[in-house]
Amino acid sequence: MGLTSKAEKTRQFIIENSAQLFNKKRYVGTSLTDITEATKLTKGSIYGNFDDKDEVAKAVYKYNSDMLMRKISEVLNRQQSAIAKLTALTEFYKKNWTNINSKGGCPLMNSAIEADDNLPYLKNTIKKSFVSWADSLNEIIEAGIRDGEFKENMISKDYSNTFIMIIEGAILLSKITDNPVHLETGLNRVLYIIENEMKR
Repeated sequence: MGLTSKAEKTRQFIIENSAQLFNKKRYVGTSLTDITEATKLTKGSIYGNFDDKDEVAKAVYKYNSDMLMRKISEVLNRQQSAIAKLTALTEFYKKNWTNINSKGGCPLMNSAIEADDNLPYLKNTIKKSFVSWADSLNEIIEAGIRDGEFKENMISKDYSNTFIMIIEGAILLSKITDNPVHLETGLNRVLYIIENEMKR
């Protein structure tokens, strides 16, 4: 029991201390040496807890994406109405842009771009993350329709996917230009859509 517990703690230590490294240098750019330097562990210790770098990458992606989605969920769950929840989503990114950018940007977007060509073993996992995010936004919009906040004839899935596209595209443009105004513009567009297209 003790050995299992120690192994789990070491594995989690490796994941947590490699998380920002992978998000900044990406999966292809992160070497085993980078991981050992970040964790202060030997290569033998890394391979004693993971089969290879790909397995570390999978665990790190799950850790990074779960952490982001958990933080977003916590913010949204504090709100009662659908409009308040969607508004809170935009506020989350406005308030956390500096922190997200300093850690390499959005882990979902970073991994999606890289996985499309270079990480086939991660592509399906990343796809599930985006589907899950879209589903959660869709549930909020559907609740807003039922509660009379939003128009009845809306196709909620179209809006949930549109919001993700706007947010992720705005993050990408802000990061590559090192100018948060693009994120601000994108988030304001989301608010405009809520107010002028969705709201009853």
